[in-house]
Amino acid sequence: MDRIQLGELEVSRQGLGCMGMSEWYGPADWDTSIETISRALELGVTFLDTADVYGAGHNEVLVGRAIAGRREQVQLATKFGIDRSGGDQARVIRGEAGYVKRACESSLLRLGVETIDLYYLHRPPQTAEIEETVGAMAELVTEGKVRYLGLSEVDEPLLRRAHAVHPITAVQSEYSLWTRDVEAVTPTMLELGIGLVPYSPLGRGFLTGAVDPQKLDDKDFRRFNPRFSDEAAQANLAIVAAVRAVAQRQGVTPAQVALAWVYAQSARLGVPVVPIPGTKRVRWLEQNVAALDVRLTEQDLAELDALGTQVVGARY
Repeated sequence: MDRIQLGELEVSRQGLGCMGMSEWYGPADWDTSIETISRALELGVTFLDTADVYGAGHNEVLVGRAIAGRREQVQLATKFGIDRSGGDQARVIRGEAGYVKRACESSLLRLGVETIDLYYLHRPPQTAEIEETVGAMAELVTEGKVRYLGLSEVDEPLLRRAHAVHPITAVQSEYSLWTRDVEAVTPTMLELGIGLVPYSPLGRGFLTGAVDPQKLDDKDFRRFNPRFSDEAAQANLAIVAAVRAVAQRQGVTPAQVALAWVYAQSARLGVPVVPIPGTKRVRWLEQNVAALDVRLTEQDLAELDALGTQVVGARY
């Protein structure tokens, strides 16, 4: 597994998103998830992504148990800021200094570690100015509880304000063939030396062609995602067909083509790109890792680039 720099933080070229192991993507299975994380480390996928909100802390506990005794192998990223204590319909994005400090202490306890490698603000805060939030995060760096700072789903002005308080190492945003929003921010990221960490690089599984929206579990939030709704899903199958056509030419899977497209954008955007495809199963993990060997042609890239304007339905 190749390594890549996110600022001063060296990580594996591909990461592993762990959210679905606890929530949102159907039933969770502790043992299967532990097996998948262990296999990821064997394959050199050492950049693990979690958050305090995933499964109300369950995911951090899971990841912490999975890496027990192997902490030195891992670049551990987690996030804070989404307060669901009042219920999902009344969630608040918090950023007060005191909340930041408490959130970090709680994450360290659940993860069973002394230091978090990359600590993200999960979304722009509603309860504080970004300067207060990042200022508190910077104090965590000084205290040795956090090594580097990140932001998730942030626009250009807010990124600049945050970076002025303390250097930002990475921006995590949804990015894939059918979600290009973050490209509006990447010129600033290039200027400031900030890396991009795409989540959902497979379009929440839709781009793989292996997800039937009609058969999703009741606990799977994609059942209510606009792009997975009946009419939108039917329209978006044209995107899947185009990805499949490239995959057939390449002799690989649609998922590997979708991931290879994301990797190819690093040269175009000029910033380090480290996707964190999520999975609960070893089979899909191994398929995702194999995407690192896929080399798309100029024709492939041209066909895939055109798909971004064809998507039907909002992200959320």
